[in-house]
Amino acid sequence: MRTINVKDIDSVIESLRPKVDDKLRGRVASIISDVRRRKDAALREYEKKFGNARVGSFKVAADEIRAAYRQVSKEQVGAIRLAKKRLERSENLIKRQLGNTSLIIDGIRMTKKFSPLDSVGCYIPGGRARYPSTVVMSVVPAKVAGVKRIVAVSPAGEKGEVDPLTLVAGDICGVNEFYKIGGAQAIAALAYGTQSVKRVDKIVGPGGVFVTVAKSILSDVVAIDMIAGPTELAIIADSSADPDLVAVDLISQAEHSGDTMCCLITNSNLVKEGVLESIRKRTGLIKRSEIVKESFRKNGLIAVCKTESQMSDLANRLAPEHLEIITRNPRKIAAGIRSAGLVLVGPNTPSSASDYLLGSNHVLPTSGFGRTRGSLGVLDFLKLHTTIEASRGSLEMISPYMKALANAEGLPNHYEAVRSRI
Repeated sequence: MRTINVKDIDSVIESLRPKVDDKLRGRVASIISDVRRRKDAALREYEKKFGNARVGSFKVAADEIRAAYRQVSKEQVGAIRLAKKRLERSENLIKRQLGNTSLIIDGIRMTKKFSPLDSVGCYIPGGRARYPSTVVMSVVPAKVAGVKRIVAVSPAGEKGEVDPLTLVAGDICGVNEFYKIGGAQAIAALAYGTQSVKRVDKIVGPGGVFVTVAKSILSDVVAIDMIAGPTELAIIADSSADPDLVAVDLISQAEHSGDTMCCLITNSNLVKEGVLESIRKRTGLIKRSEIVKESFRKNGLIAVCKTESQMSDLANRLAPEHLEIITRNPRKIAAGIRSAGLVLVGPNTPSSASDYLLGSNHVLPTSGFGRTRGSLGVLDFLKLHTTIEASRGSLEMISPYMKALANAEGLPNHYEAVRSRI
């Protein structure tokens, strides 16, 4: 991990922001165009090219799901059910706050109500790891919202099979259709539809750089939740922090992929040195060590600040996906954080726990979008439906003001449409 002494926060932020080159974006755009044109034939080629997967039918059959249950343990099934239960509880709490409303103002009747989307596609990453937990995080809020058609997609292995626990999680959480496709080609299939995959109204879920770029490109064709990946973790730690705990948390996030961004923000040189030493000792002994080393080498950073307020300022400007606060008074610092996908307060709230079983959602904004939104949730699967009905009397009342505004904007026929009724 590289170390810098923070002087100019802007330069630190710029050095950490991922940069997608035009060549990669062009490759993704080419895949999208090919899938739109050749549909299933293109999907089959890309699954073989990128995952060496020989897929028969893209759609997961009922007997495959039954077989998947025989390949997982009772403890794994219990963990999925617990994660589902805890997330359902928090999402239902939010939904209960949303009620239908109506009002009448000067003869104008307006109603507002929340209604679920018709269909959504949930991207479940695969490749170098498996993510049945992401099924829970993506599908449960949609189910709570009342979405009728929930589609999941995930890359298949070389034998053309999706990870069995991922399929079991989909069954437990209520996926209606599960397809064996991944990468940018899966996003294109969900957006445009193919012979096997019917298009959806919105695509949600995290993914690697190809998936993230594909969602960005296709956001003018289909609604998306957010830019969610590659994953990020920043930790604010002062001299009271245990360097070993900080190190294991950074390692736990770095093992996702070599594109992961991990950052320690500290005002203590002792903590900095302790964390570096702990990482050095651990990385040679742990599983997935090559991925962790690649992540730290490419995107790891320790930012040494002068003051506590500078640490908070840097975190707010960075707006990381996950932000842990391990300090003497973590709640005080947390109260000043405005921009992060998820704030994890205190030494006993590691991001790894929130990824699974704390009841929060691990689909979170990356690339600085924590400035404008938080985690995936039930609100992402609802739309605000507005109905309005005006009377002739209400049009008479607004007529002179309508005329003034329409003429000011050079749109006289807007006023004429009102005047003709009165």
